[in-house]
Amino acid sequence: MIYRVMTVCTGNICRSPMAEIVLRSRFEAAGLDVEVDSTGISDEEHGNPVDRRARAVLARHGYPTGEGHHARQVSASDLPSRDLVLAMTSQHARALQRLGGEPVMFRSFDPTADAPDVDDPWYGGPGDFERCLAEIEAAADGIVEHVRIALA
Repeated sequence: MIYRVMTVCTGNICRSPMAEIVLRSRFEAAGLDVEVDSTGISDEEHGNPVDRRARAVLARHGYPTGEGHHARQVSASDLPSRDLVLAMTSQHARALQRLGGEPVMFRSFDPTADAPDVDDPWYGGPGDFERCLAEIEAAADGIVEHVRIALA
């Protein structure tokens, strides 16, 4: 049985697809068979690709750029089939709880995190996207270890 992880942000074009891509890379490097996808709590970006600024920062750091990604809204029917649902912010966690989910805060896996939320880079510039990626990367190894233990 494959372990399934979902990352969730607002529109599914910046934070959650960046986290999906980073986690997929880390799980692969760890030799773990984990399926990762992402969604948003809103349908405002439905069908859109990963934001160009997110793609640029991913490429600068050697990650795939999410080609073929199409933003989609999370639904209650998505949640039971995921072993771990990771919310980017407390607002996202509340929305997921209203759908019947039991989300975990993404940054809770970063022992150095000074805030619970992954910063939203949408209204910022390249530095904001760099900071967002750094927050995602800082939690990624903790998430990999959590899944490794769950699979043991």
